[in-house]
Amino acid sequence: MRVPRTEFRPATTESSRSDASSTPFYVLEAAGFETWLVNAKDVKHLPGRPKTDVLDAVWLCKVAERQMLRPSFVPPRDIRELRDLTRYRIDQIGVRTAEKQRVEKLLEDAGIKLSVVASDIFGVSGREMLTALIAGQRDPAVLADMARGRMRVKRPQLVEALTGRFTDHHGYLLSKMLARIDAIDADITDLDTQIGAQLSPFAQQVATLIEIPGVKATTAAVIIAEIGVDMTRFPTAAHLAGWAKFAPGIKESAGRKKGTGATGHGNRYLARALGEAAVNAGRTDTFLGERYRRIARRRGKKKAIVAVGRSILVVIWHLLSEPGTRFHDLGPDFYDTRLGAQRATRNHIRALQALGYNVTLQPAA
Repeated sequence: MRVPRTEFRPATTESSRSDASSTPFYVLEAAGFETWLVNAKDVKHLPGRPKTDVLDAVWLCKVAERQMLRPSFVPPRDIRELRDLTRYRIDQIGVRTAEKQRVEKLLEDAGIKLSVVASDIFGVSGREMLTALIAGQRDPAVLADMARGRMRVKRPQLVEALTGRFTDHHGYLLSKMLARIDAIDADITDLDTQIGAQLSPFAQQVATLIEIPGVKATTAAVIIAEIGVDMTRFPTAAHLAGWAKFAPGIKESAGRKKGTGATGHGNRYLARALGEAAVNAGRTDTFLGERYRRIARRRGKKKAIVAVGRSILVVIWHLLSEPGTRFHDLGPDFYDTRLGAQRATRNHIRALQALGYNVTLQPAA
């Protein structure tokens, strides 16, 4: 028995949360029914009935019988529980970032320009200086002498940056903010432990995914939490890319393309993970890194992130669809060797000319 249910959020976004376990979908699922979660947008354009809740339910049953509905992707319970943990971890990182920004704003108000000299004011040296400020130390020279490692060469700049009007009022607020940051750090550490335990049944899939350039263990956890490990729900890699909105939209009529070809709004947690993986891959000397740099030079970094993110998603689909498959890097010179010597020569000449050189080619003996 299939019991379709309307859901007024796009099916491509985070359409299911375990915190809504009392909803009809989860009740019916727990009772053993084959339950469908469908998108009301799929039947909005179908005419044929007046508008009431009862008639809506009848109409949905009719279009489901006629196979005019498609179920939205709802992962199994263990994946949903993992998803709750990974999403909460991401939210906590955002809260911690906001609290750190409040600390920087407070220091600016006190005339302390520590962030101008130190790349991370919450590192070992920065935290020691902030703790000393809370304890009542106001001498910039004494505070600057707390610098460690490579920051010690910046002591003259630190003395100038730590010269301000820091008061006990600022110290009170700073102590509260740092305590809040420490508490969030402890929560994130606990979440990491719980996520690791939840991921234990998928250890093999995680080990496979982290072989992809740019994909770290935390990124792999988010990806598995958002798309699961069963790729039978997505017949092809293109279906997965389309569901994640990492496929460009097509709008064409009478041979003319219309619109910008935007990808649309998909799962923001998955998009964030793929974007981070794409940027990390762009720093590597691999095929994906070279692909990122080539597209970024021609079309900008944003399009490069989406393109490489889609490539990573396609690789993920193949790795999860075929257990035992290992990732094989094509190498950064794949484009040069595949596109032919003439095109590679032309590209190198253009690159040298862009640097201001006159290029003359002479065949080798």
